[in-house]
Amino acid sequence: MARAVTTRRKAINTALAWAIGLLIFFPILWTILTSFKTEGQAIADPPIFLFFDWTLENYAIVQERSDYMRYLVNSIIIALGSTALGIVIAVPAAWSMAFVPSKRTKDILMWMLSTKMLPAVGVLYPIYLLFIKMGLLDSRMGLVVVLMLINLPIIVWMLYTYFKEIPGEILEAARMDGATLKEEIIYILTPMAVPGIASTLLLNVILAWNEAFWTLNLTAAKAAPLTAFIASYSSPEGLFYAKLSAASTMAIAPILILGWFSQKQLVRGLTFGAVK
Repeated sequence: MARAVTTRRKAINTALAWAIGLLIFFPILWTILTSFKTEGQAIADPPIFLFFDWTLENYAIVQERSDYMRYLVNSIIIALGSTALGIVIAVPAAWSMAFVPSKRTKDILMWMLSTKMLPAVGVLYPIYLLFIKMGLLDSRMGLVVVLMLINLPIIVWMLYTYFKEIPGEILEAARMDGATLKEEIIYILTPMAVPGIASTLLLNVILAWNEAFWTLNLTAAKAAPLTAFIASYSSPEGLFYAKLSAASTMAIAPILILGWFSQKQLVRGLTFGAVK
């Protein structure tokens, strides 16, 4: 009897998980399907789900109208650059907070996290003026710095959580063997926290890739990433839903593929230290 109840409960949980997963994935699926429709089919009422004339015309038009590879390269450089720079700054910061805490460490962490609650539009004007004076407007370096600063609180918090799970005695033993601070972080701490660092890297690449507010306001053409590529299909003449869906599909495809192939590493990192 107990086994039957357990089996039924597992079946219900599995069905519920699939239902939630499909519900979350449906907007992406609808976008992909719409990208293969004509403009008339895209705005049909009632909506057409599967039975329509599939076409690649929207992708051809998007390729002719825009330099997709330029936007893609900008997105890759900005996402990877901001994440790498954030990791370089966050690892020593998280190390000091985890292994050499002060009375104000918790307050500092909470203050860093509270900056994420600040509306971005509230600091857009001063940052915009600062970028003009420093010559960083519409530049990859400017976006790398801004996105690194935006995501730095999350990087520090995640690394701090992972580092706290590492026994401090191991680092003390390394110091007794003559390891310097640099060697301790690079050769002892970092290899032990690889799952956590990897998941932090993946999560922040995704956050930087999806950032739209700053990329749309601080770029024009030269450093525009894929978020600007998508926005270019919203015009005063109206929305071209099929072409917009094609552009969106082309923009999200690389990060979806990355997420699919790295999902095990991401889950492993996010649950690092959860089970002892």
